[in-house]
Amino acid sequence: MPGMGAVPLSGVMGVLNVTPDSFSDGGMFSRVEVAVEHGRSLHADGADIVDVGGESTRPGAEPVPADVESARVLPVIAALVAEAIPVSVDTMKADVAAAALEEGAVVVNDVSAGTADERMLEVVAGADAGIVLMHMQGSPATMQQNPRYDDVVVDVGDALRARADAARRAGIGGERILLDPGIGFGKTPAHNLALLARLDELVARLDHPVLVGPSRKSFIGATLDLPVAERDDPTLATVVWALERGASMVRVHDARAARRAADLLDALAEASERTERGAA
Repeated sequence: MPGMGAVPLSGVMGVLNVTPDSFSDGGMFSRVEVAVEHGRSLHADGADIVDVGGESTRPGAEPVPADVESARVLPVIAALVAEAIPVSVDTMKADVAAAALEEGAVVVNDVSAGTADERMLEVVAGADAGIVLMHMQGSPATMQQNPRYDDVVVDVGDALRARADAARRAGIGGERILLDPGIGFGKTPAHNLALLARLDELVARLDHPVLVGPSRKSFIGATLDLPVAERDDPTLATVVWALERGASMVRVHDARAARRAADLLDALAEASERTERGAA
């Protein structure tokens, strides 16, 4: 059913890793029934879309074959779609993306921005699906080996603009493109903090909505000396920071906290507008 369903490009994206080796929750949801139940919970907690991934992209991760990745994600995607839960597939492989879109996924979240598989943009365009184009320096296996930038905000912005141009040339509608600066992907903690500190500048340079995925990332651990299990509170602070500075979507493990924060920010923005109109 390619092209079926809405394409959420704002709000909260819930993380559902069905891998044995993801950095935060590897192995927790590797059984189909457990993964489906967690996907339901993410949606019930306020995730606008559930992002299902079958290949770890943690630093140093090695790729898995497409058939293995497909076997992990497709049953979960099919079950969630059957319950009318919007789903994205987190993959760099065109064959996996095509199969996921056939099962009813509406977005492809590609951490390589369509560079790892030359057929990816064509597959997404043909399905009339949405795509998340993320910036990554190198590959998951190599990305943390001494990453360097002249100016991380300018360099990442230029790279994302180039990949968005490529997606549009491939036939993907501009309204179906979401750009991700790739927090933690080929960046030092200082690079990640700079991207967040200047996020409003990055958003202003891009012609598409921006997704930020800070959830439980290593820059939080490095900054606050916290293990993965204790990073949800600072993740929430980062979510609020990102939304306040123009991010359209956040990708998180804790959908409930992010949804509540986003809803409160919306209420505060409405109250501010009413106050300004009253003052005028």
